[in-house]
Amino acid sequence: MKILIINGPNLNLLGVREPETYGSQSFDDYLNVLQEKFSLVEIDYFQSNSEGDLIDKIHEVGFSDYGIVLNAGAFTHTSLALSDAISAVKVPVVEVHISNVFKREPIRHHSFLSPVCAGVICGFGLDSYRLGIEALLNNKKVNNK
Repeated sequence: MKILIINGPNLNLLGVREPETYGSQSFDDYLNVLQEKFSLVEIDYFQSNSEGDLIDKIHEVGFSDYGIVLNAGAFTHTSLALSDAISAVKVPVVEVHISNVFKREPIRHHSFLSPVCAGVICGFGLDSYRLGIEALLNNKKVNNK
């Protein structure tokens, strides 16, 4: 299995954006950590601030041997289109969030994506991505969407 990590809007600013919520490490630095830890797995990365680009990338890999770890950022709480894209593809998708969204504003308590994802991990900082990768690699139920 290959893993594609997809990050949505504003996650290109990790390391500088609200470090009290998101930490001070850039995602590129953390991606290197993940690639070293899972050296036998091909881990690719895609980030966009555009909803359409995220949908296109899900479609692009959605019928392949990938698993997706998705942090859709604020689109989690607003996008029926992303939910539809996840529903349409065959690959497993694990929704992740750096912060515990349930400790934040009420609008962030609802996810349009959770019902169509294999699982949800939130609140463990950047380590949420590692947990998402491990879920894809170790859980047959996740892998069989």
